[in-house]
Amino acid sequence: MSDTPSPRIGRHLGLSLAGFHRLAYREWGDPGAERTLVCVHGLTRNGRDFDEIAAAAANRGWRVVCPDVVGRGDSERLADPAGYGFPQYLQDMTVLLARLGVERVDWLGTSMGGLIGMMMAALPGHPLGRLVMNDVGPFLPSAAMRQIAAYATHEGDWPDYASATAKLRELYDGFGPLEEAQWARLFERSVEQGADGRWYRTYDPAISRAFAEQAPQDVDLWSLWDRLALPVLVLRGGRSELLPAEVAAQMSLRGPQAEVVELPGCGHAPALMDPTQIALVLDWLEG
Repeated sequence: MSDTPSPRIGRHLGLSLAGFHRLAYREWGDPGAERTLVCVHGLTRNGRDFDEIAAAAANRGWRVVCPDVVGRGDSERLADPAGYGFPQYLQDMTVLLARLGVERVDWLGTSMGGLIGMMMAALPGHPLGRLVMNDVGPFLPSAAMRQIAAYATHEGDWPDYASATAKLRELYDGFGPLEEAQWARLFERSVEQGADGRWYRTYDPAISRAFAEQAPQDVDLWSLWDRLALPVLVLRGGRSELLPAEVAAQMSLRGPQAEVVELPGCGHAPALMDPTQIALVLDWLEG
C-alpha cells in the first residue's frame, strides 16, 4: 500500500474471579468513522494477525479494532488459568465495546474469534451488524479438535530464532501460500525472546490446560447458529479439517443462511494477508 496507516495502542481492564487483568488492543483509522470493525484472532494467536486487513480497511474509511484476547499478545495472563474460556472472552469483549463507545460493530473472527462473534450474535440485543467467520463453524469434529489440542499444547520454547521460525512454518501450514515477506511478518508477531535468551510463542501456555484435561470430542453449537439473524460470510480453507465442506454447506442452508466462500490452497485458517482475500472480506462488509 502506498499509504499505510499506523495503529494506536489502547488498553482496558477486564475482570475475572481472580481479579482484574489488563487487556491490549490496536486501533486503526478515524475513531469517529461511521463504521467500526472488530477483528478477533484464533486460539493461540493475537490481534496483529489483522495488521494487513486493518490497514486496508482504515484506508477505506473504517475504524478497526484488533484486541489481544486475555493471555495472548500484549494482554495480561489470567491469575487462574481455569478462567480461560468463552464466558471470560465474551465478558472482556463487551467491556471493549463499551470502551469504544459504539452500539453497533461489524465482526471478523478467525477460528476462536469467529466463535466468540457467533456466541455474541446469538444473544438478544447483540451489537453486531455483519459477521465474518474465518474457517470455523457451529460443528467442530473431534479429529480436528485433537489436532488443535496438539497444536495448542506444543512446547513453544526454542534456543534461537531460526529454530522457532522453522517450527512455526510447519505449524502454520494451514495459513495458505505466503510470500517470504509475509512469513517474516507472521514470525515477528508470533514469538518473543525471553529473559533467558530463548524464544517463546506469544501466549500463555496455560490456555491449553482444558485440552490436556479431557479427550477431544465433537463440539455441536448448531443451536446457537440457528438463532443468528444477521448477514454472515463464512470463509473456508479448501484443505480445512476444522470446517468440513459438509458443515459449511449446512451453514448456507440453515440459520442465517450464510454466504460461503472457499479459499483454495489454505487449511486452517486462511491468513487474510493476501490482497485478494482482504478485498473479498471488505467488499462483502461494504455490500
